[in-house]
Amino acid sequence: MTSRPHPHEPGAASDAVAFPLRDDGRGAAAGRTLTGAAGHPAPPGAATSPDAAPGGAPFPSGGGPSAGGAGHDDGGAGHDDGAHRGQGGGHLGDAWRHRLQPLWASLESVPLRARLVSIIVVLLALGLGMTAFVTRVVVSEYLVGEVDTQLTQSVQSAVRQAYAQSEGRQNLLPSDYVVLIRDLDGDGQPLAWPATVERFGTPRFPDETLARVSARGLDAFTVQSSGGSDPTAWRVIGTPVTLNGQTVGTAYVALPLSEIGHTIQFLTRALAISGVSIVTIGGIAAWLLVHRSLRPLRRIESTAAAIAAGDLSQRVPERPASTEVGSLSISLNTMLAQIERAFSAQEASEKRMRQFVSDASHELRTPLATIRGYGELYRMGALDTGDKVQDTMGRIEDSARRMGSLVNDLLELARMDEGRPLRREPVDLARLAHDAAQDLHALDPTRAVAVTALDGAAAPPSALAVTGDGDKLRQVLTNLVGNAARHTPAGTPVELALGVLPDGAARLEVRDHGPGVTPEQAARIFERFYRADSSRNRESGGSGLGMAIVAAIVGAHQGHVETATTPGGGLTVRVTLPAGDRPVESHGTGHAGGTAGGAAAASPGIAE
Repeated sequence: MTSRPHPHEPGAASDAVAFPLRDDGRGAAAGRTLTGAAGHPAPPGAATSPDAAPGGAPFPSGGGPSAGGAGHDDGGAGHDDGAHRGQGGGHLGDAWRHRLQPLWASLESVPLRARLVSIIVVLLALGLGMTAFVTRVVVSEYLVGEVDTQLTQSVQSAVRQAYAQSEGRQNLLPSDYVVLIRDLDGDGQPLAWPATVERFGTPRFPDETLARVSARGLDAFTVQSSGGSDPTAWRVIGTPVTLNGQTVGTAYVALPLSEIGHTIQFLTRALAISGVSIVTIGGIAAWLLVHRSLRPLRRIESTAAAIAAGDLSQRVPERPASTEVGSLSISLNTMLAQIERAFSAQEASEKRMRQFVSDASHELRTPLATIRGYGELYRMGALDTGDKVQDTMGRIEDSARRMGSLVNDLLELARMDEGRPLRREPVDLARLAHDAAQDLHALDPTRAVAVTALDGAAAPPSALAVTGDGDKLRQVLTNLVGNAARHTPAGTPVELALGVLPDGAARLEVRDHGPGVTPEQAARIFERFYRADSSRNRESGGSGLGMAIVAAIVGAHQGHVETATTPGGGLTVRVTLPAGDRPVESHGTGHAGGTAGGAAAASPGIAE
């Protein structure tokens, strides 16, 4: 916007313009001049505001001293009034919150997609509306300021030309200017091009006193028009007129604002059309973008529905972890994987429990049925000779012994599951290995049984100390050696290898050269009541608890057991125990079975 000096500031226009006058017979000399004094100082007592009352008296703006006194007198009650207003404000806030609660409740039922799009559209509309309003105001002020500058720069020449036209010394040229020169009595006629008056009408110049015109200076103001085919507002500047240093009247110079109004209307329509178009396009784009951005959430929703229906294998499509949806997807997938594993473990545990109860019932039912059957034979008198009675009693004792062994094995596993503490004492694995080798040789003299080192090249260690329960570790070797004797042909060689691993742990291996087992059988070798022979023939195997007891005891000693294939055929059972200076803790078979089962799944082994 073009800046211009204020009439009361240094640099403001204050030069007088002289107009040559004719001798009108009223004693006026031909050399007298009519001066339009721009920026004439206001006389004393004149009004300092354009809105001041005639005569220079300002409009009253409030009560006098009595009002001030009243305000002072009422100050004592200000504190109480403020307290009441504070309480009233709190009640008003509660009332508004109570009124807005239904609105927020209704908004919560609106889908997130619609809420986001609505927020974007509202913010976009508010931003564009504010921008359009500011643009309209700034452009309007700028254009009006240009008109004011034009009026300020041309007020003197316009008054001079108007005076010349009134004297008939200059023809009226086409112009939008309207000039009114009044004498001190307020008489005067506006001078303007007829076409301008016909189109825009005549400005309604104010009927002001000389003091008020002088006080305003060159500040432009707006007036309306009367008449005209296209009436419009006018910008007007008033100035006193002096003649030979004496003020003889006032002059008003006006320019129409029709072009500015048309420009502002055109700008407003353009901004409105563009704003509506931008909001519409922005709303459509926001809907598409929000719809696309929320697509992963819809996938999460569908995945959650599928999981709720029972399909725990469903997973949320992963996105970049740097995004909120990606972080949520990773967290949900991790949680779903844990839930699936937990359900799978629970189902597997229930399945094993059902299988355990079924196997235990089957194993106990067989000897009980045998004992009951022979008892019924005896009661019916079918055992009529001493040999039959003696044979029957032998069979009854054998069934009772088998049932007692099964019950002892189950009791041993139950104690391990309870986590009962084990004895902590130094145990020599080398001595236990030699004793087990002698027992196996006594059981089958045709077998070649040897105690060797792990690598087979050097002599076995004379002593291999570990810390644990000697009786339990001896039971481990007894079960492993008995398993080898039961599931390999007579005369099959067996080695017991001893050694120390690089990390200091003790290693014991029982190797046979029998037929071995398949990988499927090796994966279940440490399960309770599992036997490779599904017929459960007593001639081909035991109850299926021997290897489970081995895994439970080794796990209770903080060790682990695994199986492997013996070079050349057969199977190897590896038992790894901590070093002798490592304390022994009590664990349940859940930990031991898990460790052993994991090892068995990676390598083949044998089953009892």
